[in-house]
Amino acid sequence: MASWSLLALRGAFALLFGVTVVLWPTMSLPALVLAFGIYVLLDGIAAVAIGTRQGEREHAWLWLLEGFAGVGLGLAALAWTRTAVELLVVAIGLWAIATGATEIAVARRLRREVPGEVLLLVAGIASVLLGIVVFFMPSTSAFGLVLLFGTYGLVFGASLLGQAFRLRRGVPHVGGGDRQFRPGPRAT
Repeated sequence: MASWSLLALRGAFALLFGVTVVLWPTMSLPALVLAFGIYVLLDGIAAVAIGTRQGEREHAWLWLLEGFAGVGLGLAALAWTRTAVELLVVAIGLWAIATGATEIAVARRLRREVPGEVLLLVAGIASVLLGIVVFFMPSTSAFGLVLLFGTYGLVFGASLLGQAFRLRRGVPHVGGGDRQFRPGPRAT
């Protein structure tokens, strides 16, 4: 599977999470953590796949780190949803900050190769903002967290999907160390 399609898959997972949460705003905090756990597990698997597709490239380790952190947090959220919701909310905040920092680092590299590219940067900023709010305000109401997480899923997902389709049109691979451009619809 091409890197652009894996990035699109991550965006689709985020959008699905965001839409689910926004359409069900009265969900309980344990249900939110469970939904987020499923999302972050799938997102982590896709990020690991992107990292392994990068081979010798410069930022592959960032994708792998982000992916393994997502898989770990997703499994923890699924395993301990009812026992430590408050702890998991803080862990989600830390994960979001780390994920956002990774996305921003990759976006900075991509901007050097593709002038004017901001979509991955927007995704990174959305993650960092989510993390800051959740980490520093963990006692936010369940309804407030639902709206915050839903908005995050929509913004993050739309940004990743936009970036993925730019890659599909022939922009260099995300985080690629070379300046090789890929052909249009059959990008690999």
